[in-house]
Amino acid sequence: MRKKISAVIIGLGVACVSALSTGPAVGHGYTDAPTSRQAFCANGTVQDCGAIRWEPQSVEGPKGFPDAGPSDGTLCAGGNSRFAELDDPRNGNWPATPVTAGQNLTFRWRLTARHATTDFRYYLTNSSYDPAKPLTRDELDPEPFLTVPYDGRIPDATVTHDGVLPAGRTGKQLILAVWTIADTGNAFYACSDVQF
Repeated sequence: MRKKISAVIIGLGVACVSALSTGPAVGHGYTDAPTSRQAFCANGTVQDCGAIRWEPQSVEGPKGFPDAGPSDGTLCAGGNSRFAELDDPRNGNWPATPVTAGQNLTFRWRLTARHATTDFRYYLTNSSYDPAKPLTRDELDPEPFLTVPYDGRIPDATVTHDGVLPAGRTGKQLILAVWTIADTGNAFYACSDVQF
């Protein structure tokens, strides 16, 4: 009987230490307004998406974008090779949300696990963007058009932000949303194709 009790106590101790140790972010989330590539894969609108179909909330990569973070060509997958299908431009045929330059747009994140947050940032592609090629930093405006600071607070399970889309954009463009986690080295990435 003592051996069984000891084993249970040791098991609980190991579990507690594991839960308290630092590691990847336990927060997970993705954007579904405007609809992100991972949301289109999860809802079945886009086929041949690989593992992202079952875990759209898991596009986690290194934080520090744009100075650090995922490498060019892997931005939509957060640098995570498991979700490389998100970086495949599909000849520019990802479904796109219709928008207008200067429009007020609501962005919505679904957080399946919440986490202390630095901020949410939204970047828009510039005139050099080619929707038939993987996204690079040079194709994005260097500054986000919307930044929502959180100062380490934990957001709700559903988070919405309103922002005005920059003027002067036409055609197919892409919005890169970045949710930066405060107490790990990671961030979550989501790409939403839009049609001006």
